[in-house]
Amino acid sequence: MQSFVYSYPTKVYFGQGAARQALEAELSHYGPQVLLAYGGGSVKRNGVYDELMALLRAAGKTVTEFSGIMSNPTYAKVQEGAALAREHQIDLILAVGGGSVIDCCKIVAAQAKTEEDLWEMEFTAHRLPADVIPMGAVVTASGTGAEMNGGAVITNEKKKLKAGMAAAAPRFAVLDPAYTLTLPMGQVISGAFDTLSHAMETYFGQSDADNVSDEVALAIMKNTVVNIRRVLKDNQDLEAHSNLMWDSAMAENGIMKVGRKTDFQAHQMEHQLGAYTDCNHGQGLAVIHPAYYRHIVQDAPEKFARLGKTVFGVDGAEAAVDALAAFIQECGLPTRMGQLRSTMEITPELLRQVADSCNLISSNPRTLTHDEVYDILCECL
Repeated sequence: MQSFVYSYPTKVYFGQGAARQALEAELSHYGPQVLLAYGGGSVKRNGVYDELMALLRAAGKTVTEFSGIMSNPTYAKVQEGAALAREHQIDLILAVGGGSVIDCCKIVAAQAKTEEDLWEMEFTAHRLPADVIPMGAVVTASGTGAEMNGGAVITNEKKKLKAGMAAAAPRFAVLDPAYTLTLPMGQVISGAFDTLSHAMETYFGQSDADNVSDEVALAIMKNTVVNIRRVLKDNQDLEAHSNLMWDSAMAENGIMKVGRKTDFQAHQMEHQLGAYTDCNHGQGLAVIHPAYYRHIVQDAPEKFARLGKTVFGVDGAEAAVDALAAFIQECGLPTRMGQLRSTMEITPELLRQVADSCNLISSNPRTLTHDEVYDILCECL
């Protein structure tokens, strides 16, 4: 294993009723001004908003609302939130939602503390933010593991780039699986596939043959597949939702990544596809993964075979890729680009732009070229 320093920054409150436990314990540590951030309003329909507002008022907090955070949050939305945070001198940001809301708020927390443009700071000057507004996360849709780290993925719509940025890690996180019971089946499965992708891409990174992180990744993959199948049978299975929520957290809290390099090439391809089309992240990954893996299966045959045997109970490297593709169909996830909901028509010409702007990873079984990325994307049409 490679040398590493590991620190876990987020205090987790897990289980039914965790919001009350968390807020009653945490709110006294922060000043009176709270920015309550959420997406399209589902938190008001499912009762989470009312629950949290009651707890915030009981703690004597003044609440400023930051709503309308979209899937694939934009850099413009980040600037809107940062302006609100500055105007109201926010002491704590409470992000309520899934990965999009939480990621947006991570960047808001950093941007609000500097007049310098955060994108230019990180990608041009190659400096990280020095100060952030404290934030907490209340997870209502699991899959991204965004509540477990300080990274965030944001779409810069002017530059046509969707990229990861370093910002604020939540000080605390509320993981109440009951919050996910009201989600549509498609949203649950899409999020869970993102978890599976995180585990697979960590697993296929460069590591020693006996790296303990591989064992953890395989366990998370297997458990995710088992519980996706449980949810497909009964979307009110609370235990299955609980397992998927913790699988999501485990996939992105850094445990699987210590002492190794990771392969997130499929994520890089999907991020750029999302930057051009605004497609659903988990669904985009489901389309891309089998095509990508067919290109690299012979570059890591032993690892593919081990995944196939452990996770899907099949023998052989190519059989593992086939089993993954069959599982994606079993889940009802898209398998072709044309099945993705997109703000733009997905054409070979558009995919050429996506491929040429895609970040290439050097820690995967084999480094791709932009032309090969284009071939992979076109095979998904």
